[in-house]
Amino acid sequence: MPLLMIDLDNTLVDRDAAFREAASVFLDENALPVDDLAWLMSVDAGGYTPREDVARAMADRYGGALSGAAVRDFLDRGAADRVVLAGATRDALDRAVGAGWTCVIVTNGRVVQQEAKIRGTGLDGIVHGWVISEAVGCKKPAPEIFRAAAAAVGASLRGAWVIGDSAHADIGGARGLDGVRSVWVSGGRPWTDETFRPTHITDDASSALDHVVVGHRDSESHY
Repeated sequence: MPLLMIDLDNTLVDRDAAFREAASVFLDENALPVDDLAWLMSVDAGGYTPREDVARAMADRYGGALSGAAVRDFLDRGAADRVVLAGATRDALDRAVGAGWTCVIVTNGRVVQQEAKIRGTGLDGIVHGWVISEAVGCKKPAPEIFRAAAAAVGASLRGAWVIGDSAHADIGGARGLDGVRSVWVSGGRPWTDETFRPTHITDDASSALDHVVVGHRDSESHY
C-alpha cells in the first residue's frame, strides 16, 4: 500500500477560517474592538505562533479586561470547535483510500486540539491514522515525525507522498526524506523559495489528493 502523509491545518481543514470566526465571536462577547480581528490573525500567524506567546500578547494588549481563563478557553477550543471538512476534500480522501492508499495525517500542534479537529470533522473515520507533534516529541519538518507516521500505520516511506500548505514544514519535510515526493497546497500563493521546489503545486487539498492518486494509477498502467 503506498503511503500518503497529509497535513491537517489549512490543508485538510481551513483552520484560518475557523480561527477568524472564533476570534470574531470572542471579541464581540468580551466587548473588545472588532478592529482587533486583523491584529489577532496576525499574532496567531496561521497557528504557527506558540499558544503561550499568543496568550501573552493578548494579556499585554487587554490587561484586566480579560481573564486568563477566558483567553485559555478561546485558544484551546475556539478554532477546534469550528473547523469543517469540505465535501470535495472528503470525496478526494475517499477516492484515495478506495484506490489503496494508506492515508495518515501528520500535524504539528497539541494533541487535545488536533484530535478534536480530527474527530469533530469525521476524519478519524476516513484516514488510517495520525501523528501529532506533541505526542511524538518532534515537529515537521524533522524527518522523525514522518518516520513515526509511517510506523504508526505500518507503511514504508518508499514511494510515499507528502501533501501540505507549508513550504517549510511540509515540502521541506518531504525534501529531507529520500524518495518522498510532495504536493504543495498553495491556496493561490506563488512559490518563492529558490533553493528547492515541491514535486507538484495545486490550489487545494482535493486537487492535490487527486493528482497523487491519478498520477500513480496512470504510472502503473504503463507496466
